[in-house]
Amino acid sequence: MAAIDIMGGGPAGAMAAIAALGEGAQVRVFEKSAFPRHKVCGEFLSPEVLPLLQRAGCADDFLRLRPAVIRRMELHFGSRVVRHRLPRTAHGLSRYALDHLLLEKAASLGAEVVREIGTPRLARRPLVVTTGRTTRGATGDRLFGFKAHFRGLADDAVALFFFEGGYVGISAVEDGVTNVCGLAPERVLRECAFRPERLVARCEAAAARLEKMEQLFEWLNTGPLVLGLARRVTPKALVYPAGDALGFIDPFTGSGLLSAMLTGRSAGRAAVRGQSVRAFIAARRFALVRPFVVSTLCRAALAVGVAGPLASLVPGRWLFRVTRPAV
Repeated sequence: MAAIDIMGGGPAGAMAAIAALGEGAQVRVFEKSAFPRHKVCGEFLSPEVLPLLQRAGCADDFLRLRPAVIRRMELHFGSRVVRHRLPRTAHGLSRYALDHLLLEKAASLGAEVVREIGTPRLARRPLVVTTGRTTRGATGDRLFGFKAHFRGLADDAVALFFFEGGYVGISAVEDGVTNVCGLAPERVLRECAFRPERLVARCEAAAARLEKMEQLFEWLNTGPLVLGLARRVTPKALVYPAGDALGFIDPFTGSGLLSAMLTGRSAGRAAVRGQSVRAFIAARRFALVRPFVVSTLCRAALAVGVAGPLASLVPGRWLFRVTRPAV
C-alpha cells in the first residue's frame, strides 16, 4: 500500500490527505498547531469550493455549520463604489471552523495526525509540503495582514475598501459574525502605531460599518508576506508543494482558499500516483498564473489611481472569473 506524509494540516494539507486516502494510501499529517484556532484570513469561500467539499465527502457537514451566504461584492475606492452580483453563490466560514472540519474529516477517513512541534524525521516516502510562505521583502514595503471578528449587522456582500498600498475586507461568516481582515504595507501600519483599528478608521465607509458592532477578540497579525508565485520552486524528489508553498495569492481576489484546496487535492493525488514532481509543479503553476497576473495588474491600477474607473467599466462576472484559478 502506498504511504505519504503531509506537512501542514490546513485546508491544503487536509485536502491532500483526503485525496490520498481516496487513492487507498496510508497518510500521516504533521501539524504543530492545536485545532481549532483562528487565523488571519479573508475567510471567503469561492463558489467552486462547495463542489470540492462534495467530492471530499464533507459538504453536508459544511452546510450544517451554517456558513454565511454571499451573493454580492462591493469595491470601495474612496468615494467611488462599484457593486456587482456574484455569478454564483459563495460562502463565508471562519478558519476556526473550516480547518477543524477538514482535518477531522481526514482523520475520520484514516489519516494519522501527528502533533509535531519541530520538523519531524520523515521516512523515505512522498511528501506533500503545504507550509513555507515566503517572507522576503524590503523593510517598509513589506506587507502584513490583520484580522478580527465582530458581531452585529451582517449582510450578503463581501466588501473591499482600498487605500494606499492595501485594503480592508468585510464579509460575514457563520453565526451572524463578520470577519474584518486586511493587508497593508509596513510603512502605513507604522503610521498607525501598528494598530489595525486606527488603519480601519482611515477608511470612513469601513469605519461606519463597524461603528455599532462588537469586537469579539483582539486583532490578530501575520507577516511579513510576499504576494505571488514562489520564485524558486526547485523540484525535489518525492516532494510536492501545495498551498502557500507554491505561492501566496493576493487575498482581495477571494481565491486564496480555493487555490489552497485545489493544489492540496492535486498534490495528494500526484504523490500517491507517483507523478513527476517537475510535471506536477509546472501544471499547478500554470493553473494559478491567471489570478496572480490579474491581481498584479489590479495593484498597478490602484497605485496610479485608475482602479476605480476601470472597475466600473468591467462586467462583474468577467472580473470574478479572471481572478479564479483554473480548476
